[in-house]
Amino acid sequence: MTLGILPIALGLTAALVWGAGDFSGGIASKRTRPLSVVIVAHLFSMALLLGVALVLREPLPSLRAWLWGGLAGLIGPAGLVLLYQALASGKMSVAAPVSGVVGAALPVVFGAFTQGLPSFGVLLGFALAMAAIWLVSEGGSAHFRLADLRLPVLAGLAFGFFFIALHLAGDESVIYPLIAVRIVSITSLSLFALLLRQPVKVARETWIPVLMSGLLDTLGNAAYALAAQTGRVDIAAVLGSLYPGTTVLLAWILLKERINRQQMVGIAAALAAIVLITV
Repeated sequence: MTLGILPIALGLTAALVWGAGDFSGGIASKRTRPLSVVIVAHLFSMALLLGVALVLREPLPSLRAWLWGGLAGLIGPAGLVLLYQALASGKMSVAAPVSGVVGAALPVVFGAFTQGLPSFGVLLGFALAMAAIWLVSEGGSAHFRLADLRLPVLAGLAFGFFFIALHLAGDESVIYPLIAVRIVSITSLSLFALLLRQPVKVARETWIPVLMSGLLDTLGNAAYALAAQTGRVDIAAVLGSLYPGTTVLLAWILLKERINRQQMVGIAAALAAIVLITV
């Protein structure tokens, strides 16, 4: 099965800009609460999306698209909260890769039922991509309890459902479903901050990385939605889920952080996965 280049390029674009967005958000979170970073970044990105929708005069989608977009906006932040809780209370070396692999696997199952099984080469590429996510995220710890998997698996399921919901929301249009995502994510995260009694404040020196995080995350969402719309949802999700590789490479280039041998193997596996999925 030969795939069109456009959905492949869009899926890889999603991985690149999502990873860069996470890097920017991580930089901002060193001086500002992560919850504040996400809320302000999402407010900025929603303002951008509204401006783009007005300029492009994209027609309003059906209620169904709004509802799927809203569901994605609710599930995505829930996954982040679960992941952060898993990272704080368990083993980071287990939580990050497990959530990433489960998040990529769920759209593969969904795609198999709704679009049929892809070719053997693409399936092999999926397996390599999931191994790459695990290795780049520094997974593979041999010492963990089954209880350590509960929160990461729940976070991964939330991320997987986010991929599926955003795909279903983007059947009719792209911009307005992303606006629906932002409306619900901002509302839910603001209520969460209110419950925690956390003021939403951003340190002056972190404004640029916060705004960059919002811009890049939105571009990633749009690239993924278009990739799933023009190709297969499983391929879009698996390629998009390679975003930790971008974050690791940016940290290596800009922050001079060390890339260990396991992560190098993961990056090589990701490149091999891209080749198998593409040809």
